[in-house]
Amino acid sequence: MSNSRVIAAQIIHHVIYEGKSLTDSLNSAMKTLDQRDRAFVQAICYGVCRYYSRLAFILNLLLKKPISNKESIVYALLLVGLYQLTEMHTPQHAAVAETVEATLKLKKPWARGLVNAILREYLRREQELNAQAATNLEANFLHPQWWIAAIQQSWPQHWQTILQENNAQPPFTLRVNLAHKSREKYINLLENNGYVAYPIPETTSGIVLESALPVEKLPGFDQGDVSVQDGGAQLAAELLDLKPGLRVLDACAAPGGKFMHILEMESELSTCVAIEKDFKRMLLVRENLLRLFSTESNNSNISLLCHDATDIASWWDKQPFDRILLDAPCSASGVIRRHPDIKLLRKPNDIRTLAAIQRQLLNKLWLTLKPSGLLLYVTCSIFPEENAQLVQEFLSAHLDAQEEKLTVSWGLPATIGRQIIPGMHGMDGFYFAKIKKIDAAKTPPSASA
Repeated sequence: MSNSRVIAAQIIHHVIYEGKSLTDSLNSAMKTLDQRDRAFVQAICYGVCRYYSRLAFILNLLLKKPISNKESIVYALLLVGLYQLTEMHTPQHAAVAETVEATLKLKKPWARGLVNAILREYLRREQELNAQAATNLEANFLHPQWWIAAIQQSWPQHWQTILQENNAQPPFTLRVNLAHKSREKYINLLENNGYVAYPIPETTSGIVLESALPVEKLPGFDQGDVSVQDGGAQLAAELLDLKPGLRVLDACAAPGGKFMHILEMESELSTCVAIEKDFKRMLLVRENLLRLFSTESNNSNISLLCHDATDIASWWDKQPFDRILLDAPCSASGVIRRHPDIKLLRKPNDIRTLAAIQRQLLNKLWLTLKPSGLLLYVTCSIFPEENAQLVQEFLSAHLDAQEEKLTVSWGLPATIGRQIIPGMHGMDGFYFAKIKKIDAAKTPPSASA
């Protein structure tokens, strides 16, 4: 499996040194591997990203001098080797020997002795090194210092829980297409096929499987009976108060899970538009749509538009929408357990940059909403700067905008809207705020006016 370790090291290098997403890097590499090697490489890469802060802390203690940027692939390979020894419980001899052998396939023969020495030194000093790591904040909580500080500031009562949940393995959750069959019937179908599943009580169609399995093994997956989607993400469509005849917009729609859920919940919408500016990601929306409905031609009321949602002149037909779902680009700080590379890719200034994008989207899309219409603002962030603070700022600047309270029992109340923190109800972290467009002329003056 030394070739698998080479590929794993290359993927980790893409993430750490080139800033590429783990998902994209894995998808590119998986084409060359068989199923067994795919699982091995995926486990290593997700694990190294999840445990990077601890692995790097230990590795830096072991190295007598830093590895140059020119030879950074060797550093990535050492992380792969250490992860096997610390978390995967790979037999020690195999982990060391195969990782050492990988230096030759990486055309780094000079590093053979170094890799061998570092990994064996770790085994000799394992207890001592792990004890040192336990006293280091980053190594202990498996997050960069700035992440820890930001979460502490935003969630002083919950920060340790959030960090722990970010490092946990996420559940395998599904959304049953209730237009095809009931949740109970699908759970029975799974049980008849030997799988154990439970309903997610906060949702109408969500279920969680006791263990993950390939989607092709899910009964009815190709027929659109079920989709993979976190329970928190399923709440969005349920909050839109969908009815026949409405015009609905899903902005920033890729990969399409929430858009499909809208279509599953209400088949008689007047119009349902999905916008995504990234062409490759829009293809994912189309792929999901074809799985759900077989052909696009069956649904003349559905439109997929590859545009920048803020450039409304390029795509809007001047017909206002009754409902808008704005699932805004964000820090993704609520879904780190599913995408551990986020901890490595995000930078402290990103939150401010993303908030500016979110603000622009809100302001532009508001123009396309019908009076008395509803805009549901959603992020998978846990930071108030992207959530309640931003929505409060928007409400203060728009006399025709009014919060519509979410009368739900799930999540935590925010100053505006509701927040689910990672792990709550078994869900990823999500924020929701519902905003109604009102007649500004009929708005009563504030007490301070």
